[in-house]
Amino acid sequence: MGFYEQRILPRALHAACGSSGLAPLRRRVCAGLAGEVVEIGFGSGHNAPFYPAAVARVAAIEPSDLSWRLAAKNLAAARVPIVRSGLDGQSLPLADDSVDAALSTWTLCTIPDVAAALREVRRVLRPGGTLHFLEHGLAPDEDVRRWQRRLDPIQQRLVGGCHLARPIVDLLTAAGFTVTDLDVFYEKGSPRFGGADSLGVAVSA
Repeated sequence: MGFYEQRILPRALHAACGSSGLAPLRRRVCAGLAGEVVEIGFGSGHNAPFYPAAVARVAAIEPSDLSWRLAAKNLAAARVPIVRSGLDGQSLPLADDSVDAALSTWTLCTIPDVAAALREVRRVLRPGGTLHFLEHGLAPDEDVRRWQRRLDPIQQRLVGGCHLARPIVDLLTAAGFTVTDLDVFYEKGSPRFGGADSLGVAVSA
């Protein structure tokens, strides 16, 4: 990664993703988490204030050292133990069937091999474990999808490889998850091409 990806982008994402307007969505996606949890794409820890008391420990997967340093305030305020446990969501350094739940927020858009990452999440989840997800991706409306496809190359260059039009639910089901709870909506305050969100829970068989 170059200077922009290492030094500038993490600060920009820390500011953008820390918006108070996102707090209700973070609270919703974290609801129901319990036991041992792995969070892929931990970023600077904006989900940490919303982990329920039933969470025993969080294994945080985050490639950016700067993002981890920016997480200091959220880590200090967290009510549950959080340990940086890996750098790459495509290769989780966790044992098979070792976690009760996984969490991913605005992360699947950026992981280069998202299918590999979802296979890894399924591997480390215990049977019946859940993946709580909040992701932007392919819009439900074709006119918005056309803009997503046009702008996708620019988005990837500016936002660290972020894709605008990944079909989140299709990716989950192709990886062997069963989506049991789903809300698809346009995020308030965001342009529709970048704010077509899917929030829900998927179960690993």
